[in-house]
Amino acid sequence: MTYPNGVAISADRTHLIVALTGPCKLLRYWIRGPNAGMSEPFTDLPGYPDNVRPDGRGGYWVALHRERFELPFGLDSHRVAMRISAGGKVVQEMRGPKSVRPTEIMERKDGKIYMGSVELPYVEVIKST
Repeated sequence: MTYPNGVAISADRTHLIVALTGPCKLLRYWIRGPNAGMSEPFTDLPGYPDNVRPDGRGGYWVALHRERFELPFGLDSHRVAMRISAGGKVVQEMRGPKSVRPTEIMERKDGKIYMGSVELPYVEVIKST
């Protein structure tokens, strides 16, 4: 594995999702069932993941510390997080200023999304729609 940086267990507890920062990917590692002990690509990401957490709906939230390819000079926006479905598809993106480089994102049952960073002295709370 290249720079593993976060792990989450699936809702059915059959596999782990591992965030691989260097190659900008999520990997699925099977821990139960006929594929136990095997791994496979789960999804490619447009940025460098820093942690992955279950979203409470069978999918996952992934914090993106920064995008792989920065937007042209002058644009102060980048993807900061993505929700990935249980099947590995992007279902939601969050954008923010380039100065925000999250290292953690999680959603609570009340619909609030908490985003933190080792670079900031606070946690951002976002009301999910």
